[in-house]
Amino acid sequence: MADSGSSARQNAGSYFPEDGELRQAMELLFFAYRDFTGEADTLLADFGFGRAHHRVIYFVGSHPGMTVSELLGILKITKQSLSRVLSQLISEGFILQRTDDTDRRRLYLTAQGGDLERRLTERQSRWIAAAYREAGAQAVEGFRAVLRGIINEEDRKRVTPPERHSDPSAAE
Repeated sequence: MADSGSSARQNAGSYFPEDGELRQAMELLFFAYRDFTGEADTLLADFGFGRAHHRVIYFVGSHPGMTVSELLGILKITKQSLSRVLSQLISEGFILQRTDDTDRRRLYLTAQGGDLERRLTERQSRWIAAAYREAGAQAVEGFRAVLRGIINEEDRKRVTPPERHSDPSAAE
């Protein structure tokens, strides 16, 4: 008789989850996303910002000097939607837009934008770090593989593979 964990050990590509497992995964994603974004949403609300503002701040902070076109490619929103959010972030001093020698608009966080990005990232990093510690290094690798599998193939190339680190619980 196979143990209850045998399905999790199937080779990649040969595991066919049941409907109940898929529904559970979706439910877990919904709850995880709600909790992961909750503290950030509260901080953003203090500035009159929403999740679209957060995404712009995050990606401009992660990729200083990115173009508006690159940001549109990542966010997959309309130019009109980005323009509204970006205009507000620029006018309120969170993002600086500079034109380079080739007439391309490049985006940078200001000191104020960098501070907000740091505060938002710290909050969300705490959630992930706690979950990683609880799950362990092997589960983290599996989690990353699942998330990569959910991301469309083109965007998987945008996500830099993490550096290999030793098990964080081993250092304690």
